[in-house]
Parts: sequence; C-alpha cells; structure tokens
Amino acid sequence: MRREIFLLEEVDFRPMNSRRPLEYLTWLTRYKKEDETRSVPTLTSGMSIRSRDIHLAGAFYAVGITGHPQFKVVTLWQCRGGWDGGWRQMMEIYQGVDERLFLSDIDDLRFSAFSRPLGAVPGCPPMDELPAEPFYLFESARVRPGAALDYLEAVRTERAPLLAEHGHRLVGLYEVLFCDTEAVTLWSVSLDDHLAMQRARDAALGLDDEVAPDPRLLDWSKRAREFLEGPWRETLLARPQPREQRTSG
Repeated sequence: MRREIFLLEEVDFRPMNSRRPLEYLTWLTRYKKEDETRSVPTLTSGMSIRSRDIHLAGAFYAVGITGHPQFKVVTLWQCRGGWDGGWRQMMEIYQGVDERLFLSDIDDLRFSAFSRPLGAVPGCPPMDELPAEPFYLFESARVRPGAALDYLEAVRTERAPLLAEHGHRLVGLYEVLFCDTEAVTLWSVSLDDHLAMQRARDAALGLDDEVAPDPRLLDWSKRAREFLEGPWRETLLARPQPREQRTSG
C-alpha cells in the first residue's frame, strides 16, 4: 500500500471582511463537488487542474478566538493515488509554466495562502469521510530536526488513547514533507468534550476544584518536550453548516 499524501492550506482574507471566508468555502466546495464525477483530469482555461484524485477531504472555518488570525479558512486535500496520483497531477501544471496559470476565478478574494505538503505516517487513520463532529483540533508542532516520526509515534501510542478517553478522535497523523522540523495532527471533537478536557487539565493544575483532574494531560506535555524544539500550537477548526441547513425553517 502506497503512502497517503495530503496538502494542508491556510487561507487568509484581508482587509478583514467576514463574508469572504464563506464566499470562498461556498465556491470551493461547489467547485470540488463537480470534480467527483470526472473520469479523467482536465485543465480549465486558467490552467487549474480539475480531478477527482485531488479530493477536498475537509474545509474548515478557523475559530479565531483559539489563536488563528481572523478571518481564516483551513482546507485539507487528499492526493488520491499518492505521489503518482493527485500529487503528480498538481505538479504537472508547473511544467513549462503557462501564463494562464496565473488566472483565477477567485482573484482578489484571498489575501494570502500557506500550504504544507503532508505525508501520512504509520498508524494514521485511513481517509474516507471525516467524522461528523462540529469541531476539529488542529496541532502544528515544531520538532527537533529529524524527530517528526518519533514524535508522531508517541502521539499515536501514548497521547491518542488518552485523548480518546476525553472524546477526541484521531483523524490525521502527518509528517510535514520537504522539511524535517514539523508535524501536524488532526482530531475530531464535540464542544462538550473540548470543554470537559480543558477543565480536567485546569483541575490537574489546581485551578478548578469542581471537576476531577487528569494529571496525565500534564504528563503528556512533559513527554512532548522530549521531541519539541520550537513553537507548538493547537487551534480549533469548525465545519461550516451547509447553506440549506442554515436557511431552513
């Protein structure tokens, strides 16, 4: 079985305009839904690739109060077929860069975008359909050079069982490719479980005497520092509600 390859993209919208993230997500999900019926890859007049092998696995609104810039969208793309599938198709449009590559239906909608190519590591759950939870915990960890795989193995064997007890389901376990200093994990979670785990951690710190503490949450933080070298951050992502559900009733 070949390795699964993904692309994680963070898109900013400035000047701050609260409508732009929704406009972008609405356009993007409609655009990619059309591609699921394509039998072969095709190029648009603007040289973008239309292919079912470049699958929009997840499209999220970044919850700004958890540490994201406002306003922001995060998308997760699955390259079906791995390196020789969706990844190859994306790369082929850069062979002899055509001027049409710089034309886009969404020019001036986005302010900036930052992409990370990701490689699934052993134990990463297979990507079929994302769980139907309303929130996702997105972790980006700067690790010592060369320590990404060791860190992710510790996450899989030590942290994932612990977080599962707190209602967090591991969705993605990724090495950031073309560098040796970053790892990404993705977890699905309900709002109630998110809040309960924060309180259990507070209680372990002696800052909440109304709930049971879970000192293992603090133990993991110490364990993780054996692999980390730079910034480590967890933020929350929300799945937008389909337009037909927002307007019903």
